[in-house]
Amino acid sequence: MRILFMRRSGIVAVLACLMLIVCAAVFSSGGEEAVTAAAAHKPIYSVDTAEKKVAVSFDAAWGADKTDGIMDILDSAGAKGTFFLVGFWAEKYPEKVKSIAQRGFEIGNHSQNHPKMTKLTAEQMRSELEQVNDRITELTGSTPTVFRPPFGDYNDAVVQTVRGIPMHCVQWSIDSLDWKGLSADAIVERTTKKVKAGDIILFHNNSDHILEALPRVLAALKKQGFSVVSVSELIYTGEYTVDNNGVQHGNN
Repeated sequence: MRILFMRRSGIVAVLACLMLIVCAAVFSSGGEEAVTAAAAHKPIYSVDTAEKKVAVSFDAAWGADKTDGIMDILDSAGAKGTFFLVGFWAEKYPEKVKSIAQRGFEIGNHSQNHPKMTKLTAEQMRSELEQVNDRITELTGSTPTVFRPPFGDYNDAVVQTVRGIPMHCVQWSIDSLDWKGLSADAIVERTTKKVKAGDIILFHNNSDHILEALPRVLAALKKQGFSVVSVSELIYTGEYTVDNNGVQHGNN
């Protein structure tokens, strides 16, 4: 009986081990699925691409006197770019909005009032997005397809709301920090030293040294063999996934 008991104990132990293994496998699978689900709610920070191209973007919330100069510099370099406009900026400078579109640059949505989006209800978030889209459409005939959260502030609800519009939620992988008043030298250093294919570079349309730094940035990118495009020309707009690092991958 003692031997039988031991055998039964052994069987129980083996079964317990098997159950632990199965549970671990299920948990591991569930964890992977959870990671995928979480990643599905991340904004796009950069793009996995074999093409040697990067996107430049300009957030516009306050001031407009350097916007024409930025477009002139981009044109001279044969580069494209995306201007993420706040709604109250578009209302104050409607002719600038029209000019951006007419000159072939992309217009993105940067919210109506530049709030922290995570503090808003889903209804308030939609209002922030739709007010800008309606105004841009009225002024240019085209509706923005990309959105950048003010302050880079987001959570799952923000990304899901943006996608439900539907739009693509876009951040940046290289921050020029031009809004801090950095010198042109510092801006060039930050944006070109470690740049790689698929990066999205953040500037501001009215920062102190943007007109001095931008030609040098574009020249350095060209020297490294990069083409400079708009955000929508860089990202995948069909089926895609975004990994935990915010890198967008196309689903071919």
